Amino acid sequence: MTETTGTGKWTQAGVPHKGWTCIDIEELEEQDHLCEMCEARHIRFVHVMEHSDHGETLRVGCVCAGHMEEDLVGARKREAGFKGERNRRKRWLSREWLVSSVGNEFLNTNDGFNVVVYPKGAIWGARVQHRGSGYQRTSKLPYQTQDQAKLAAFDAMIGMKHSAPWINR
Repeated sequence: MTETTGTGKWTQAGVPHKGWTCIDIEELEEQDHLCEMCEARHIRFVHVMEHSDHGETLRVGCVCAGHMEEDLVGARKREAGFKGERNRRKRWLSREWLVSSVGNEFLNTNDGFNVVVYPKGAIWGARVQHRGSGYQRTSKLPYQTQDQAKLAAFDAMIGMKHSAPWINR
């Protein structure tokens, strides 16, 4: 345990200390959110935690999240993966996109996806396909620019990667 496990909600009766599940992770603009479990650390990367015996979610730091779910290594890996995806997204538009025989820009990623963006009249659309399974998602929303379509495709690809819907088909 760290020194933060002796402060805040860690000391309150009725607040579970184990058995929590992380349901989301967010990056804030500044490191200015006070961890809602230890109430001692300001955090920038927020792990959103839920527990069946606690009526509301808690927005906490990595260390508290790790103790709450009894997997500090897992919490650190989750945060590192999240940071990696954010960095990858920042570089996404500057990657060297190829052009298909019909003139659409595309990428084949190292993690098994084919991403295509294409004009639809005055707007843009995108398709993301998992190459190994053939599972694909096509954008339903119109995008005003090609770059908006590329970023939406990136977000869809990451969502597909985490949920792996081709496994549950």
